[in-house]
Amino acid sequence: MHPVDEIGDLFAGEGAQDYLGEPVSVAVHMRQAGALAEAAGAPPEQVAAALLHDVGHICGGTVSGRELMAGHDNRHGDAGAAWLAQWFGPEVSEPVRLHVAAKRYLCAVEPGYFSKLSEASVYTLSVQGGPMDRAEAEAFAALPHAAAAVAVRRWDEEAKDPDATTPEFSHFRDLLIRLTAAG
Repeated sequence: MHPVDEIGDLFAGEGAQDYLGEPVSVAVHMRQAGALAEAAGAPPEQVAAALLHDVGHICGGTVSGRELMAGHDNRHGDAGAAWLAQWFGPEVSEPVRLHVAAKRYLCAVEPGYFSKLSEASVYTLSVQGGPMDRAEAEAFAALPHAAAAVAVRRWDEEAKDPDATTPEFSHFRDLLIRLTAAG
């Protein structure tokens, strides 16, 4: 099975579950984020990272979104990035790894960003360490994929609209195939 088909199966299966207190499923949330990146004219790697940013919630193993909502940081960015790194380069996997840190960063450095967070995202921010302090923010900003992670994070926060027209996973299939090592 091609890795993109395996990912598609996750979107259709585990991805159909509720998304942690948000009004959309995990899969709809991720597809909306990918569509927002695409509409913004983002490079293919950022579109893929936006589409796949929360795959750590659904890719199996010991990580689950329910754990996060129960007050335990499930480190889904790390889990998702490690899983995706089997097939994608760091231009895709690293923004996935860093998207939680990007939320913490934006809440620390951008006045008003915190007010854009959904109620569930405010809660998970507290579980994930809260806004960064100055030293953490400076260290984050210096990371090679920090800017891409910040872009993914912005699309992540916007991608929770139950009334949005959201493309199906198949819309992104060719893009993902081109980016995989198995291509």
